[in-house]
Amino acid sequence: MEQTESYSQIKQKTILSTVSLFFQSGYSAFLGLAANLAVTVLLSPEIFGIYITTLSIISVLNYFSDIGLAASLVQKKELHHDDVKTTFTIQQLMIVTAVSVGFLTTNLVRNFYKLPHDGIHLYWALLLSFFISSLKTIPSIFLERKIKFQRVVLVQIVENTVFYICVIVLAILGHELRSFTIAVILRAFTGLILIYILSPWTPKLGISKVSLKTLLSFGLPFQASSFLALFKDDLIILFLGKILGFEALGYIGWAKKWAEAPIRIIMDNISRVLFPVISRIQHDTAKIGRVLDKILYYQTMVLAPTLFGAVILMGTVIEVIPKYNKWSPALPLFYIFCLASFFSSYSSPFMNFFNALGKVKISFTFMLLWTVATWLLTPIMTLWHGYFGFPITLLIVASSSVFVSYRARSFVTFHIYRSVYKSMLSSLFMATVMLILVALIQNPYVRLPTVMLTGIVVYFFALLFAFKVNLIKELQTLFVK
Repeated sequence: MEQTESYSQIKQKTILSTVSLFFQSGYSAFLGLAANLAVTVLLSPEIFGIYITTLSIISVLNYFSDIGLAASLVQKKELHHDDVKTTFTIQQLMIVTAVSVGFLTTNLVRNFYKLPHDGIHLYWALLLSFFISSLKTIPSIFLERKIKFQRVVLVQIVENTVFYICVIVLAILGHELRSFTIAVILRAFTGLILIYILSPWTPKLGISKVSLKTLLSFGLPFQASSFLALFKDDLIILFLGKILGFEALGYIGWAKKWAEAPIRIIMDNISRVLFPVISRIQHDTAKIGRVLDKILYYQTMVLAPTLFGAVILMGTVIEVIPKYNKWSPALPLFYIFCLASFFSSYSSPFMNFFNALGKVKISFTFMLLWTVATWLLTPIMTLWHGYFGFPITLLIVASSSVFVSYRARSFVTFHIYRSVYKSMLSSLFMATVMLILVALIQNPYVRLPTVMLTGIVVYFFALLFAFKVNLIKELQTLFVK
């Protein structure tokens, strides 16, 4: 179904796809910032906690929508019609089953979490959008295999525009949780229509035993890792919501959401492109090593100053935004989550590297260890430290990312220290200057823009004068063949 492409063509598509994803992330981040401000200003931590809990319930159901077949389609060298038909049929059978279970257990969910009436409507809306979104899987896979993420990005931009504007307007009008309910449904239908316009495909039902066996050989271990990620991240949120209450969970959700925003924008986009790219060049370890070096280099160049700056400035942001002081108790949580996010970002490229090479058992093993550690430590830490327990646990688990890179070295040569030290030292110098200014400038409205702009300038010139790294030229070299 596909033609072989040269490394140069793959590189061009990779850059275009990555830039497109970053544009989408930047655009969505702007809208998300506006929506998050509107929602967290207008809504109480308890209502925000209900929203976080409901999303986690749907994430649990989302696991049962796939058995790794979609990832198998992306990873395969050659794709056949039977593979696509089989994947779609199996996935839809599982989706319908999961959604049915979701609706049938509504009373159980309502009673367990004591959800209000509007919370149940949001739960149903997310179930509906869950089914609708599953119909987008195959057209999206076609675009990902061709590394044409710019078309996927267009769909996401339109979806996010509809979702965030709807949330902002309805929250301002006083609809509280209903704002999310309506926005979720509109987003789902909008994305479905647009993806089929950009990547036409006629759904076909049928199961090929040969295709299913081949796809499952990669898909089952891959999905097992996904299940562990679900168990580690989303089920633990449901656990915390029950034992700590919605207000405490609201603080945790707020801190975690803001601390992980740079990771979601940067690493999630890189990972989406990295998986199909390495899958296409999986037999050339030299090229893979160069790709990993560049990923480590550029992610540190962006993430280090961003997270350092966020830690220093978030206290001032809370002072400046009206009605935002209610989130002050979550600031210490935010600092811990930021550090955990920075460490965990260095495991993402290598986990994608293992999956792209078809070595899903390795990624599964690491995910199993992280999941067991998270569930063992979270109850203990929560008992000892209250709502600080979960962030501390994540920090401990994230610090083990060094073992992931060590395991990857047995397959390919790359250079971590050489890739990260320049940006790390420059970021530390930037942070020192910013902290001095924060202490000197008393007015928060003057402090925020002054410290932010100074930090950017200091970081730029620290790289330039200390290490001869010009950020502008670095960006330009990305587009050179």
